[in-house]
Amino acid sequence: MLNVNVTILGSGLMGNGLAIVFARDENTKVILRSRSIKADPLKDIKSNLDLLIERGALTQEKAAGIMERIAFTDDMEMACREADFIVECVPEVMEIKQNLFRDVEALCKPTCILATNTSVMSITDIASKCQDKSRVVGAHFWNPPYLIPLVEVVKGEETSEATMNRTYEYMKRIGKKPVKCMKDVPGFIANRLQHAIWREALSIVEKGIADAATVDEALRYGPGLRWPILGILENADMIGLDLSLNIQRYIVKYLEDSHEPSKLLQELVEKGDLGFKTGKGYQRWTPEQITASNTRLREYLIDVTKEMNV
Repeated sequence: MLNVNVTILGSGLMGNGLAIVFARDENTKVILRSRSIKADPLKDIKSNLDLLIERGALTQEKAAGIMERIAFTDDMEMACREADFIVECVPEVMEIKQNLFRDVEALCKPTCILATNTSVMSITDIASKCQDKSRVVGAHFWNPPYLIPLVEVVKGEETSEATMNRTYEYMKRIGKKPVKCMKDVPGFIANRLQHAIWREALSIVEKGIADAATVDEALRYGPGLRWPILGILENADMIGLDLSLNIQRYIVKYLEDSHEPSKLLQELVEKGDLGFKTGKGYQRWTPEQITASNTRLREYLIDVTKEMNV
């Protein structure tokens, strides 16, 4: 695919971010489809680009080029007619995604890839109402997608190898770091790892081993520092698998293995303590702290990905 027409279905947080991801490629034109056109549909995209410019990760000229390659519409048929790659960013409701792909399939070219940005749902189930299930694939971008390089390319039961390979190669072309998930399992790769860590982190808090802030500090200033450069299985090879086996023999029996959500998490939600949304979750948060946390994350991601040249 040299010149590529990409259609993004949904213009929320992820949709606006993905518009930047695809439009950074000079040979890609993007249509961002929304059910209704806002008064200033470019506002959020401009804001994200301005931050990139401010941190020296993007020039004014390249930002202008990105904006020129993005168009907005509320016309579904027009949005899909010439698309080579369609990615949906609609709510995580199975029926909504199934019906969307069923309807979109009839509007697009037979060679168009239909990608879902679901973070945990079955690609096979999402494709179930499509006639040609071989062209449905998972393309799970991480938020914010224009800053985090990872894209999980996920194979449904009937996704073809050609669809997998075309999607994988296109993700590489637009500057992402794609990985192939070859089985349609809940959570794919990275979310399974993330939730395993979350389960243990919450167990540590519930059992009084450490409070939430301490757990975060231990991760932030310990293993979290080396994860961007040293994978955990590479680390095991580094220290020696014989040592790794001895450690596992001792510790795994003490780790949390519950198959239900954390009791602490359930209790907090029942009380209405939802984190940043309410100012209280595992910790208390002032509006200033919330703003600082969001800003710190985005600035860090911009700087670190700039250094990584991704």
